[in-house]
Amino acid sequence: MWRIEEHRRLDKQIAFAPKEILKRYEKWKDIATLSGPPGLRLIRGFHDEALSGKWEGYRSSRLGLQWRIIYRVIGEEVLLQVASITTHDYRRP
Repeated sequence: MWRIEEHRRLDKQIAFAPKEILKRYEKWKDIATLSGPPGLRLIRGFHDEALSGKWEGYRSSRLGLQWRIIYRVIGEEVLLQVASITTHDYRRP
């Protein structure tokens, strides 16, 4: 069982997201809690991938054509830290 930790600014980012994206995010959290990154990689619709550059060490999953969730894995089977839900803007705050 994986634990998900959300960044404190995530509430503000979610407030502007469409309802469909919120539903997909809840589904993403369910899958991530049960099976972690390996389970997310099995679902092709998420297009889960490692990031590079300023976001090296983080991963990205697709919530829609435009929306992405950026997270990182802490430990082998322990914690997922959600850093951002963004409209495909990978500039690091």
